[in-house]
Amino acid sequence: MYLGLDLGTSGLRALLIDGNGVPVGSADRSYPVSHPHPGWSEQDPADWITACAAAVAELKRDHPDAFSGLKAIGLSGQMHGATLLDKADRVLRPCMLWNDTRAAAQAAHLDGLPDFRHLSGNIVFPGFTAPKLTWVRDNEPALFERVAKVLLPKDHLRLWLTGEHVSDMSDAAGTSWLDVGARDWSAPLLAQSGMRPDQMPRLVEGSAPSGQLRSSLAAEWGVSPGVTVVGGGGDNAAAACGVGCFGEGDGFVSLGTSGVLLAAKSSFAPRPDSAVHSFCHAIPDTWYQMGVILAATDCLNWLAAQTGATPAALAGLLPETLDQPGALFFLPYLSGERTPHNDAGIRAAFLGLGMDSDRTAMTRAVMEGVAFALRDNLEALKSTGTELERVLAIGGGANSPYWLELIATVLDLPLDLPEAGDFGAALGAARLAMAGHTGAAPDQIMARPAISRTIHPRADLRDAYEGAYARFRTLYPAIKAIT
Repeated sequence: MYLGLDLGTSGLRALLIDGNGVPVGSADRSYPVSHPHPGWSEQDPADWITACAAAVAELKRDHPDAFSGLKAIGLSGQMHGATLLDKADRVLRPCMLWNDTRAAAQAAHLDGLPDFRHLSGNIVFPGFTAPKLTWVRDNEPALFERVAKVLLPKDHLRLWLTGEHVSDMSDAAGTSWLDVGARDWSAPLLAQSGMRPDQMPRLVEGSAPSGQLRSSLAAEWGVSPGVTVVGGGGDNAAAACGVGCFGEGDGFVSLGTSGVLLAAKSSFAPRPDSAVHSFCHAIPDTWYQMGVILAATDCLNWLAAQTGATPAALAGLLPETLDQPGALFFLPYLSGERTPHNDAGIRAAFLGLGMDSDRTAMTRAVMEGVAFALRDNLEALKSTGTELERVLAIGGGANSPYWLELIATVLDLPLDLPEAGDFGAALGAARLAMAGHTGAAPDQIMARPAISRTIHPRADLRDAYEGAYARFRTLYPAIKAIT
């Protein structure tokens, strides 16, 4: 048996799979996000451990015989978060999360130093880890002096599991401290942001052992000593492992809290000026590129909260099949934007509101705004030479037939829908655990899921949506000019 632990933004998922890669059971626990000031987004790392302990206890209770056969654990998690520890491994402050934008000025400073884009292969975004530490140095200097280790969220969970300070290359690639081509920490990047190599965790590949489950936890969980904990991966790299996306040309679109368009790469091919992320994959000698929008289903969740409806009820206002684009536009920048604008300060907007703008029109506009932002991401990926012929569609937003047909038409790409099942980052983490324990090649374990159906672009609506997208592209500079 193999356990995948996915430490997400809103909760933790624990997924147990057997030796054939078939899910046996899962458990979920949620935890809060704190926003003490505008642009701030924090979590208490103790909540992650509490959630993990409870989820594992549920799996053990519901599947006692299967769970007792646990051999290895893989980890996945939200990227970029800064968990700061002192010399005794005590947490010094709440973890600053990936969507925390307080370090925009520090990010701009680091991004202006030539080594950062050259060695990391990426823009230094405000949500990345390095500018967060620079912000702490500038605003909490006494605390900064006490920092002995910086861990990414899933790696703080690993510390509780194993007692080891370890990360993997895919997650570390989002810190702005990694030489992404060389897959190792960069001494120049650390030095230029006021950090030291000894403050970094040891690095391993995603399927390589990082340590063993502590004996006290093994006894508590009722498993044999020597359970291996492998490196794992950042959430999107692990999700790619969950859907078998690691070969050149493989890709997926993820409609989750954020929106992601990801393409696997057999080589490191950065183009930072496009605001495309170029990161190490969780598979050795493999990389991936992705465009990221900071709010995807979060936009629908926000509209639901404002209108007193549920997201599902709003989605249900639209027909099953796509129709003409609406007259109302929505810019989905509730938390700023990454690709292609790299703008932490921009905010969302409706344009074209009228007396006839009801909840249906606003829901359509939100879905169209997210689809158009994903098209921005596709154009950015194309600018790097990446070509996608079709993509898998995953995430909660993939449950809306209208939204899927809309995205397929706007991207002009077929969307393949996996058969019902768990194909997220928790499965990818469990598959990495299996690869680490068995030594099997990734392509023997990380198979692509069976496809239930394919959503094709609507040829009869392509021109209409192309025109709507062209108008959408004029709106960001217009709004930027007055905000």
